[in-house]
Amino acid sequence: MLKQQLNFKLSQKLSPQQIQLMKMIQLPTQAFEQRIAQELEENPALEGGKEESDEFDDEFSNEEYDEGNEVIETDINVDDYLSDDEVPSYKLSANNYSADDEEKQMPYAAGTSFTQHLMTQLNTYRLNKEEKEIAIFLVGSVDESGYIRRDLQDIVDDLAFTQNIYTTEDKVEKVLKIVQELDPAGVAARDLQECLLIQLERKEQTPSIALAIDIIDDSFDQFSKKHYKKLIQKLNITEDQLREAIHDIEALNPKPGGTYSGNNKIVEHVVPDFTIRIVDGELDLTLNGRNAPELHVSHDYKNMLKGYKESTEKSKAQKDAVMFIKQKLDAAKWFIDAIKQRQQTLYITMNAIMHHQKEYFLSGDERKLKPMILKDIADKINMDVSTVSRVANSKYVDTPYGTKLIKEFFSESMKNDQGEDVSTREIKKILEITISEEDKRKPLTDDKLAKILLEKGYPIARRTIAKYREQLDLPVARLRKEI
Repeated sequence: MLKQQLNFKLSQKLSPQQIQLMKMIQLPTQAFEQRIAQELEENPALEGGKEESDEFDDEFSNEEYDEGNEVIETDINVDDYLSDDEVPSYKLSANNYSADDEEKQMPYAAGTSFTQHLMTQLNTYRLNKEEKEIAIFLVGSVDESGYIRRDLQDIVDDLAFTQNIYTTEDKVEKVLKIVQELDPAGVAARDLQECLLIQLERKEQTPSIALAIDIIDDSFDQFSKKHYKKLIQKLNITEDQLREAIHDIEALNPKPGGTYSGNNKIVEHVVPDFTIRIVDGELDLTLNGRNAPELHVSHDYKNMLKGYKESTEKSKAQKDAVMFIKQKLDAAKWFIDAIKQRQQTLYITMNAIMHHQKEYFLSGDERKLKPMILKDIADKINMDVSTVSRVANSKYVDTPYGTKLIKEFFSESMKNDQGEDVSTREIKKILEITISEEDKRKPLTDDKLAKILLEKGYPIARRTIAKYREQLDLPVARLRKEI
């Protein structure tokens, strides 16, 4: 029976053009600009910028061409490629492109890489040949957060196998201490405890800093679990002394590599694909103007066809050339049409999302976000769920309340005590507000949070509270405790 079902399985194949269109829809603005630049470079029949009027188009757009009895190998109607219908008309029925011509290029963070930053400092140290090679290897082992998360014996083995350097753990640890002197403070630590200690030891040694060092060095487990009463008893200190030491520790950087602006990865600034503004109490949606480039078919390629049309003899070379021209023109025409479809799809999808979440966009109150899944929007605009997903997962919208990733507006629904559908985003926001307003000396447990939300009209199980809390990246009550 199973075999028979498999034989009748429906398989639908998309054309290469449809696949390319789906990929283009998924591209955010910056990547889309790069895709256009690539196409302009690869297809000489496609040109950017405004197209100037050309009498040639009008002269040949409606003429008939007859080859007589000769069979044209290219099987091409030249007039199809001499018409003026490739002039783009990107404006949709709504004026939905923002005038942001001044923002032509994507800003990047400048600077050298994090590794180069460390190497520059390392060159100021006087090391022998072996120490220098070990130090270079250690710097190369520092990850993006600034840590060396490897066992020293593994590093010793790697030095032997890959660098032909035979050394010992003691020598590697000696050089590691030198590397740990580099900036930013805490770099090349092997774990969080060592990272914090390195930073504390560089500070002016006040009584508070000295106490912080004792806590991290001798009582790190109790500190990380916020067993404050045990720390007070163990170290024989007052609550105020502990509070001051904890304040010093909290001022440290747990990821020293992340603060360096010239990290290994180029930092990209988000370019919003849409903008929503409130105009006279109504929502106004615009699509970033950089998504509407002006493209047209090359006049040089039209002139080539004109020459082929006017020639009395059609050589094999000419026919081959016309076939090449036809392929490039087909690709250019398709690309221009795909851009139009992409623009329409983006605008229609975001417009439906905006109207579905109208109350939120007018107020900025996340508690007014309605339940919304991909199928809700797909049904409204009569498109496939996968298309809506491509728009939602990769696009940003600039709102009066900040730039948001569109997929953040989607959420499942739950029933409140009135039997009404409410968004899980609404419930998470209420949970987040409740936790932010709690007494940090006595944080609310998940059981207590469940009771509070029940009183507010949201009957939610404790395990669901725990799940939402974890999704909000909020720790359990014990770890939220402050003194």
